[in-house]
Amino acid sequence: MAFFPHRPGSLEVICGSMFSGKSEELIRRLRLARIAHQRVQVFKPAIDTRYADEELVSHSDFRITARAVATSGEILSQVHDLTVVIGIDEVQFFDAGIVEVCNKLANQGKRVIVAGLDQDYRGRPFPPMPELMAVGEYVTKLLAVCSVCGDPANRSQRIKGGDAVVELGASDRYEARCRRHFEPEEDRQMELLNERALALRPPKRKTKPIPE
Repeated sequence: MAFFPHRPGSLEVICGSMFSGKSEELIRRLRLARIAHQRVQVFKPAIDTRYADEELVSHSDFRITARAVATSGEILSQVHDLTVVIGIDEVQFFDAGIVEVCNKLANQGKRVIVAGLDQDYRGRPFPPMPELMAVGEYVTKLLAVCSVCGDPANRSQRIKGGDAVVELGASDRYEARCRRHFEPEEDRQMELLNERALALRPPKRKTKPIPE
């Protein structure tokens, strides 16, 4: 019988707003695992078809081969016994069962690394990320750059689209925003946009009355 040394399992959670480098960081860790000659499997939600069907692709075009699955249960059934490291991107798009799946895999001695949004476009916690952050051994929160002022940003501003919580898009629909410039309500967005327009408008020159 072959002897396999015991590996303590773990769950690593990479979170943040859009354009904060979550997928890029996930790919970096997975590449390092492969350099260390560890068996790696990568999964992504089947609904995420923005860049490629069979690759995990970051906004900055970092790529790694990935398998698209529709449910969390498919991940559990497709993980090989000899796999050491498992990467899951856009984990917020999976069903609630993803928490149990990640725990089960970690309990089997596997290193599970997930990445996803911790807040939705309204600035509210994005399930199942809060649960994953609670049970994970390591949590990394990344910040983007506010598209308005350049300060650190941890919110995703939807600039086009409807009211659905899940709406796929990239820079065509979303911007990273800081706390100050995040505008979750549509009416408030319009108010602030009008305020900005007024602030940027050059002051009117006062004209002296022409003497009669």
